[in-house]
Amino acid sequence: MFGAGLLPGAPGTWGSAAAILLLTVFLFAGVNPLLLLPAGLILFSVLSVALGNHAESDFGKPDPGPFVLDEAAGICLTLLGLPTPHGWALTLIAAFAAFRIFDILKPPPARQFEKLPGGWGILLDDLAAAIYANILCQIALRFV
Repeated sequence: MFGAGLLPGAPGTWGSAAAILLLTVFLFAGVNPLLLLPAGLILFSVLSVALGNHAESDFGKPDPGPFVLDEAAGICLTLLGLPTPHGWALTLIAAFAAFRIFDILKPPPARQFEKLPGGWGILLDDLAAAIYANILCQIALRFV
């Protein structure tokens, strides 16, 4: 994600922000979100699994912070199917906040998925957090 995970502080937050920024560029350029979000989810998921073992080896630990392709996949899944009652800006902000909360808290089974080997463990905990975030955003954006 263009080195976002190497920024100081919270690499997951930087990676999520980079994903939101990248998606924003495509959305405001007119790319259909019904194509963009599933394509992003698939691309970032495949890359996370394929490169996850290398990232763990390079950084010397499981689910290394600087590796943030999993956050990009999580952001895409969080945004998938969300309503945009007040335009994309509010939806993007809500998705970012909800995903970060659930990615940090890692409610079950997200924490258990993190223990899977290699790229699968790196990816699946974020996708579980994204499902929780999507559900919260579905409710909030429809009723608030």
